[in-house]
Amino acid sequence: MHDDVNKTIALIVINLSTFSTAFMTSSINIALPSIGREFLVDAILLGWVVTSYLLTTTMLLVPLGKAADIYGRKKFFLYGIIFFTLSSLLCSISPSIALLLCFRVIQGIGSALLLGTGVAILTSVFPPGERGRALGINVATTYIGLSMAPALGGMLTQHLGWKSVFLVNVPIGLLIILLVFWKVKGEWTEAERGEKLDFTGSLIYCFGLIALMYGLTLLPEMRGIWFIVLGMVGILLFVRWEMRVKNPILNMRLFTQNRVFALSNLAALINYSATFALGLLLSLYLQYIKGLDPQNAGFVLVSQPMIMALVSPFAGRLSERIEPRILASCGMAIIVAGLIPLVLISDQTSLLFIIACLMVLGFGFALFSSPNMNAIMSSVQKNFYGAASATLATMRLTGQLFSMGIVMVIFAVSMGQVQITPEYYSLFLSSIKTIFIIFTLLCCSGIFASLARGKMSDMTDSPLHPPS
Repeated sequence: MHDDVNKTIALIVINLSTFSTAFMTSSINIALPSIGREFLVDAILLGWVVTSYLLTTTMLLVPLGKAADIYGRKKFFLYGIIFFTLSSLLCSISPSIALLLCFRVIQGIGSALLLGTGVAILTSVFPPGERGRALGINVATTYIGLSMAPALGGMLTQHLGWKSVFLVNVPIGLLIILLVFWKVKGEWTEAERGEKLDFTGSLIYCFGLIALMYGLTLLPEMRGIWFIVLGMVGILLFVRWEMRVKNPILNMRLFTQNRVFALSNLAALINYSATFALGLLLSLYLQYIKGLDPQNAGFVLVSQPMIMALVSPFAGRLSERIEPRILASCGMAIIVAGLIPLVLISDQTSLLFIIACLMVLGFGFALFSSPNMNAIMSSVQKNFYGAASATLATMRLTGQLFSMGIVMVIFAVSMGQVQITPEYYSLFLSSIKTIFIIFTLLCCSGIFASLARGKMSDMTDSPLHPPS
């Protein structure tokens, strides 16, 4: 009975944290125009409100997830929810854009701690016969958070101001902290005895990503190019280091010796790079160009995650009967079909047209995401599930980061450091059209990456994937 209570409480606290992080990631897009008006910031700096959080989460997810395996997942999860809750409160009372960005970095640290431990705790608490249901509920919670974020975030921003989008996380966080302290028993440290955290690899990884993203925001200046080169060198050094170190934070053998795993993750990286920033761009478009208030803009944007939430479970089950690479590739092709019309967007584009495009994108993303995840997790043995899950999360966050990088580069080159005011609306529209063209071309390349992974039935036996 005690174990059943512990499992139930663990499921509740992990899903509450999953909802908060998913809600925060998506709802901030609706609040950005209000933040921009209050602090009088340009489009590039406004983009950093999203990017600072994503960059911090991305560069710390793998190192902190590995550290949690070594030193204790419950402990690190608790640190994560404390960081996330406190930073949410601080974001809601930020008097300046500089402090808001600092607090968003702290929030990113909390998010990395939560994402790096949540699914691992569920895997540890629930036995194999019950684990699938628990993980399925967790995935559903993610989609609920993403689905509710545009509408709820829009209503909060419209009636209570942008600070309420951050403040809503505080009572949820306090509830999670109380439940963890009082109800969640035990600790989980499942790394090999004597295993050490690869600090050197972690530092190279973090500095490489920081240099790369900072360089993208400095373009077209020459120093931006130098930072990008420095970042790429850092990433290459990280790969080289991880292939040699005894206890890597990211197992490179999964990429070098498993074609299905490698190309499925590449397809995920491309997909998120070409889709994540759509919510931000369309939120700015709907509120600046179309003149919608945050609440109505949120109701328009909710059409994409709503379709994703409805279709994803069916797509996942369908991938058990139809080759995942076929379904995922079809999904990517449908995303292309949803992106192409957005290239023609103008101040005269109807809201029904935008909603139709978002629904097509949501259907394509659902058809891609679930089968692609199934292909990744089915391509490795059980003892690599944790590494495979962490790698997929890293691809997702890195793709989201690159997506924001593309946006900030185009804004920097086309608009410069200016606020999005009526005199610059034509430049803004021109910029987002260019971005949609880049996203469309990226997704086209993703179709080929998805198809090239090969059939699951053609996989040969190796220590890295299950027997044929």
